[in-house]
Amino acid sequence: MPPLRPQRLSLALAALLYAGLLGACQPKAAAPPVATAAATPPAIAPLPQGAGCGPAIARTQAVVDSDVATGNLNQPVGARFSADLARASTACAAGREGEALHLLAAAKSRYGYP
Repeated sequence: MPPLRPQRLSLALAALLYAGLLGACQPKAAAPPVATAAATPPAIAPLPQGAGCGPAIARTQAVVDSDVATGNLNQPVGARFSADLARASTACAAGREGEALHLLAAAKSRYGYP
């Protein structure tokens, strides 16, 4: 058999490398099944209704509590958010609605809530 020329040798090596890479891309086994969530979603309590600072703060607190319970918000951040909402609630209870709504808006903005 005559010796291979460099171009043919390169072509043969490239073909072998390509075949090896193609074989490496084949899946070995099926992926493990993904855990599914419970069949029934957690019960969601109705949000407080009404106008003014009290219901607005209560609605936000209910959303924060739900987000912490479902894992959408971690516990330490939820605790800080709740502390900010408690300050807004104190201002609201003292009759300082403007200050309370300002504190509420600042807290929602700080934690990325609309």
